Amino acid sequence: MSSLLPQDFYARDALEVARDLLGKRIRHGKVELRITEVEAYRAEGDSANHCRMGRTARNAPMWGPPGHAYVYLCYGMHQMLNLVTDPEGRGAAVLIRSCEPLRGHAEVAARRGGRTQPSSLAGPGKVGAALAIDTGFSGQALFRPGGLSVLDGPVPEAILVGPRVGIDYADVRDREAPYRLALAGSPWVSQRRSLSLRKGR
Repeated sequence: MSSLLPQDFYARDALEVARDLLGKRIRHGKVELRITEVEAYRAEGDSANHCRMGRTARNAPMWGPPGHAYVYLCYGMHQMLNLVTDPEGRGAAVLIRSCEPLRGHAEVAARRGGRTQPSSLAGPGKVGAALAIDTGFSGQALFRPGGLSVLDGPVPEAILVGPRVGIDYADVRDREAPYRLALAGSPWVSQRRSLSLRKGR
């Protein structure tokens, strides 16, 4: 029987949660995906974080409580799924960048224009499309059955790390921070050239 990740799993620093999310599974309806790539957006001093300027109507779900979804629309077309982390009130989350389909392959292919290769789910907008989610999912609990949920999975043997993508507005330090993590042995990863093998945890 599949095990839902408990709420306290998320109530930690975003970078720690990001690492531990690799290999876990996201389920919505008939579709189940393995998380293969993530980005951490940390609570304090991260100039790439949506909460860097304070609370807004858009980023309100990101302030917590942890273990809930934060979905935002990017470029008017891409639904970007984030999992809220840290204690409530800190404003942090992990962006799901890439996944591998485990169940509901036909549904995923239909939502991705018939594409089934790893590149079809390598990117956060592609993940959102495969799961058929939108901003209406923001604030939904991920630790309850039904709806959008996140389930346990095996700990990866090795991971890749590198800089986050698409944050040119951030400070140089934050653009270069190794806050993007991915499964080392998976082809379902985006922009692999900027990632390197991480030794140990």
